[in-house]
This record gives sequence, structure tokens and C-alpha cells, in this order.
Amino acid sequence: MSDAVAQPPEVHREIIRPGWCDYNGHMNLAYYVLVFDHATDALWNTLGIGIDYRNRTNNSTFTVESHITYDREVLEGNEIRCTTQLLGFDDKRIHYFHRMYHAEDGYLASTTELLGVHVDLTVRRVAPMPPDVQARLGETMEAHRGFGPPEQAGRVI
Repeated sequence: MSDAVAQPPEVHREIIRPGWCDYNGHMNLAYYVLVFDHATDALWNTLGIGIDYRNRTNNSTFTVESHITYDREVLEGNEIRCTTQLLGFDDKRIHYFHRMYHAEDGYLASTTELLGVHVDLTVRRVAPMPPDVQARLGETMEAHRGFGPPEQAGRVI
């Protein structure tokens, strides 16, 4: 029996680029949002609601709320990896959580909690997700139940 604690799946990796760092020598806060957006794109592709879905159905998702914690700095040239945990969903909303880790040293660098809505781009209004998308979300939610709630989720400043 292993002592390893189950972790949410890794969805994205990338290297911190020179232009992303500020005069303090670490990644600027704006680029954490960019990296987390890349992780969201990877998640959406896994769930079948990425760019191909948008092009095929004229439906997409819009982020309507986010909260970021900056736990430890990352520097130019560092590789980071992001994991994602689905926290909940209904027919129109997806609540999810990304963690960013320093890929080599393993420390938690940042987290973000996000709420997205499913949008019909024809009318640019929130609309229910199709049953197949809801089924994939349900399967993912079931797989993620064992991770427990993230410590940083639901925080207030």
C-alpha cells in the first residue's frame, strides 16, 4: 500500500518566459493569469469544450469570477506544472481550481479558483450545456471527489 496522497491530474506545463518577469525578478502577477488560462484551455480540450467545440457548436465558456493566491515566487526559465480539480458544476456553470507548482522543486507557487459559464455565442447569453458535456463533467466530478476541498478555495480577502 502506498503512502502517496492522490493529487488532481496535471493538465498543463510551460516555461516562464523572460518577458513575463518584472523588475523584482519573478513572474509578474498578470502572467499567472495567463498560465492559468492556458491550463483552462487544456482542461476544456480534455472535456471536449475547447476551440473545436466552439467552432462546431458556436458555444463556449466565459470566466465570470476568479481568485488567485500567490504562494511562492517562480523565476524566468523555471518550468511550472498545473493541476486541475473540478469542484462542482450545474447545467450552466463550472467551478474549478488550478494549482501551479514549480516542476523541478515541487513547491506550490500559486492557486486559482474559477467560475465559468456556458455561453451560446449566437445570442451571447448563458445557456445550458448539452447532455454529453454534462455527462463528461459528471464523470470528472466523480473522479475528483476523493481529492477533498482545496485549502485555498472559498477564501475572502
